[in-house]
Amino acid sequence: MSTARKLKLGLVGGGPGSFIGAIHLNGALMDGMFELVCGAFSSNPEKSRQRGEELMIDPSRVYGNYDEMFQKEVALPEDQRMDVVAIVTPNNVHFDPTVKALKHGFHVALDKPLTLNYAEAKALYPIVKNSDRRFLLTHTYTGYPMIKQAKQMVMNGEIGEVRKVYVEYPQGWLYKLLETENNKQAEWRTDPARNGKAGCMGDIGTHAFNMAEYITGLKVTKICADLYIKIPGRPIDDDGVVLLGFENGASGVLMASQTDTGCENNLKIRVYGQKGGLEWEQELNNSLTVRFPNEPARIFRAGTGYLGSLAQENTRTPAGHPEGYIEAFANHYRNFARCIYADRAGQKPKWEWEDYPGIEDGIRGMAFIDLVLKSNESDQKWTPFVVEK
Repeated sequence: MSTARKLKLGLVGGGPGSFIGAIHLNGALMDGMFELVCGAFSSNPEKSRQRGEELMIDPSRVYGNYDEMFQKEVALPEDQRMDVVAIVTPNNVHFDPTVKALKHGFHVALDKPLTLNYAEAKALYPIVKNSDRRFLLTHTYTGYPMIKQAKQMVMNGEIGEVRKVYVEYPQGWLYKLLETENNKQAEWRTDPARNGKAGCMGDIGTHAFNMAEYITGLKVTKICADLYIKIPGRPIDDDGVVLLGFENGASGVLMASQTDTGCENNLKIRVYGQKGGLEWEQELNNSLTVRFPNEPARIFRAGTGYLGSLAQENTRTPAGHPEGYIEAFANHYRNFARCIYADRAGQKPKWEWEDYPGIEDGIRGMAFIDLVLKSNESDQKWTPFVVEK
């Protein structure tokens, strides 16, 4: 695989005070495969300029908006222009820059969810599928080494056919009307115009859904949802429960909340099959508990030599040296970059490298949001999970 030069990265979003923009940037730069060369960091040109100064970017490549950035970058010589754009904006500014970036010939890394709504997702799907550019959707948590270990163990039949999945994502940060206290994150994430019609289920429920399908390798075929607004005055859901039915007959329960007072960010999953079970939680992310009948529980640890190839390819440090959230982002960016380099060299990427989330994960996530809302409003409750493309 040729790595003659670093991939040149541009950002859309990630202005002063941005949370996710800084995470993306740290993850992308971790392995030395990308270099930041330009950005339209804010819809406010002055804030964009300010962020460009903080990042020590050439002022001539700090832009007032993404249209200007795409037009000027594509006009530069190939060895100077941006190769990849990371779009790290609120959900209502996902569709348009993604479409324009692909049409200008740039690879795209997009923060999840795919779009503001399902209609946009269905419009974006064929554009991505028909493009010759690579597309990454950062469902962060499937980048953890021990999640990849769990996937490979299920794939290899080590726990037998999956029968039951429990996945939960408890947060407590929206236990009060934080959006009325000048909190930027709370303001847009509880605003249907910028976040979409689903609140908690759109923001973190989609991560839980994605992880359940990723580890099991199974598609959800039906759902039954109940959504709640726990904090009076909030316009969209901040808590919910979804029953899941999988294609092989397995059942599942998905719980997500942003009002579990005192909880931090402990995404958890348990998968049980005919032979054994797997258990993982983010706040202890370097461990995977493996259970078999009539045996003590086994604790698999990141960085050890007995793990499968997916985990090994996505681990940076020896056992006992914790890796975490930013490294999970970095794993996606590194695999994404490896595939771009392989494409340029006319080589087929290793299958472990191509194990990063993309457009299929994105449209299923948007279908999940749409169908959860429909199920919540329906008296029938059980709703077939059919993805329209």
